[in-house]
Amino acid sequence: MILENSGAATVAAGDGLIKDTTTQAFMKDVIEESKHQPVLVDFWAPWCGPCKQLTPVLEKVVKAAKGKVKLTKMNIDDHPQIPGQMGIQSIPAVIAFVNGQPADGFLGALPESQVVAFLERITKGAIGGEEKDLLAAADAALAEGDVAGAAEIYTHLIAEDGANVGALAGLARIHVETGALDQAKETLALVPAAKVNDAAVAAARAALELAEQAQSIGPADELEQKVAANPLDHQSRFDLAVALNAKGDRQAAADHLLSIVRKDRKWNEDGARKQLVQFFEAWGPTDEATLEGRKKLSSILFA
Repeated sequence: MILENSGAATVAAGDGLIKDTTTQAFMKDVIEESKHQPVLVDFWAPWCGPCKQLTPVLEKVVKAAKGKVKLTKMNIDDHPQIPGQMGIQSIPAVIAFVNGQPADGFLGALPESQVVAFLERITKGAIGGEEKDLLAAADAALAEGDVAGAAEIYTHLIAEDGANVGALAGLARIHVETGALDQAKETLALVPAAKVNDAAVAAARAALELAEQAQSIGPADELEQKVAANPLDHQSRFDLAVALNAKGDRQAAADHLLSIVRKDRKWNEDGARKQLVQFFEAWGPTDEATLEGRKKLSSILFA
């Protein structure tokens, strides 16, 4: 546990964001430092079980904040004077200092989500901003075809937080686009059970299923010849749509399925419309092909 390390080792581990303090150093480590950014003071003791649960959570969230807040830990057995002056009677106790004054705090081992919410309040919503910005940058890079750049950012985010759902979904999509379907499956398997229905994860899973489906059909040029020879060959047109989607021609893929829906809505138990909906899920709600496809589908269904 880091709370059992020396102060110097803790500082190195936290890149200066996490340190142990003493009665003598409290003024410098907490009061003065809090005039630059909020400082959390974690009052703990070696015998305190809940303290051992809370400390790793505090350290993770503080590191993720990347300098917007610091964590200073005080062993109340070794340094009882300051917690005594502050009326700390139960531990773990966390007090946030801002501009040299205690601003907020909590008692007990809170779950990570509540610790993040606490820091969000202290920092006025600044926690997690960099992560969101990086995720948005990675998503934009992927949309623009910069697969390598997007992969680098997603990988970095996953290294920081192995349960980052957006990054896991993004990396899975990259594996799909590069044909590494087994790696895509392995990446999606890392998504926490509570997040398997997240929109980004669902989109990545739909893209994977479509890629697997595309592997089982013939070449697109052969399918195009079949459709040209017999425009009412709905199965070949359906397969052609899947093949075109795999090649990235989303608009043409949607148009072929729309053609089937227009001519025979009930074909294959409404299979063309269902396939189109899966396309929309894989492409995402704001993709141009999704928006245009939904508009055309609505005009057919409600004509």
